[in-house]
Amino acid sequence: MVGKQDLKLLGVVVSPFAIRARMALSMKGVSYEYVEEDLFNKSERLLKLNPVHKKVPVLIHNGKPMCESLVIVQYVDELFAGPSILPADPYERATARFWTAYVDSKLFPPLMGIVMAKTEDERAEKVTETLAAIAQMEAAFAKCSEGNAFFGGDSIGYLDIALGSLLFWFEAVRRMYGAEIIDASKAPLLAAWAERFGETAEAKEVVPEADEAVQYAYKLRAAYAAAAAK
Repeated sequence: MVGKQDLKLLGVVVSPFAIRARMALSMKGVSYEYVEEDLFNKSERLLKLNPVHKKVPVLIHNGKPMCESLVIVQYVDELFAGPSILPADPYERATARFWTAYVDSKLFPPLMGIVMAKTEDERAEKVTETLAAIAQMEAAFAKCSEGNAFFGGDSIGYLDIALGSLLFWFEAVRRMYGAEIIDASKAPLLAAWAERFGETAEAKEVVPEADEAVQYAYKLRAAYAAAAAK
């Protein structure tokens, strides 16, 4: 057991990476102070605590900062009592880490590419890349879940958090551009998983509505357009 904790989390409500950290803390039942950052006007505190990447999330534990969502999730899992986030079995733990890295390297970039594409051809290319990654995750779920409700078994775990943190952005992309990222006819296992994930207490607590992501996406596009025009 750990003693009294001073925990603060710097985040952005629509950041899937901040959501991962918030879900991990929620799973452990840990109290913390959440501080919303403005990435269009970054605070001095954020720049000081994360001088390398200048991004959220940043977890401040008893005055000591740590950065990067997956580092934070693993730290929270190791430090606090409660449901395990990473699998106990070494092979299953390595597999979860592998597919989580796949989500971050092969799924998230083209997903954001759909939002930021300058032409319809570029957007179509990014949709194709995103759907190819989803097909891989459908196969991964079939293998990793072993017939259970989640990647992590009967309850959400490390890989569920990583992929689940993107779901509201999938819906935002659908509303903005009509792209169905998880099509039940093509990825039925993931479609069912996504519904279950959205009904978990942890997801309901911290995952925002897709409309917030839509609004943020338009703001992001406008900011990049303004910067490019200078």
